[in-house]
Amino acid sequence: MPKVTYIEYNGTEHLVEVPIGLSVMRGAVNNNVPGIDADCGGECACATCHVYVDPAWLDKTGTPVPGSQEASMLSFAAEGEFNSRLSCQIAMREELDGLIVRMPQGQH
Repeated sequence: MPKVTYIEYNGTEHLVEVPIGLSVMRGAVNNNVPGIDADCGGECACATCHVYVDPAWLDKTGTPVPGSQEASMLSFAAEGEFNSRLSCQIAMREELDGLIVRMPQGQH
């Protein structure tokens, strides 16, 4: 099963197996990883699952499509960066095994 490394703002790492087809957000929530609030439950209706995708993985995860719901929600996220994504919009795939995401200081 593919694994994701979630890195909290304070540097604490969590290596989690995330089933294929599940979102990176759901992998964090199901495993009690702190730093991903997921207030909307993965409906792309908030920005509380905001993560920074490690730049080495951007070619595989992609970036939000300009004008998309994800891009709109990220405009509300504090501390947005070029590698910001909503983790609810990243579906786990075999080729994402080893993915690294970092959480911002806060989700609100």
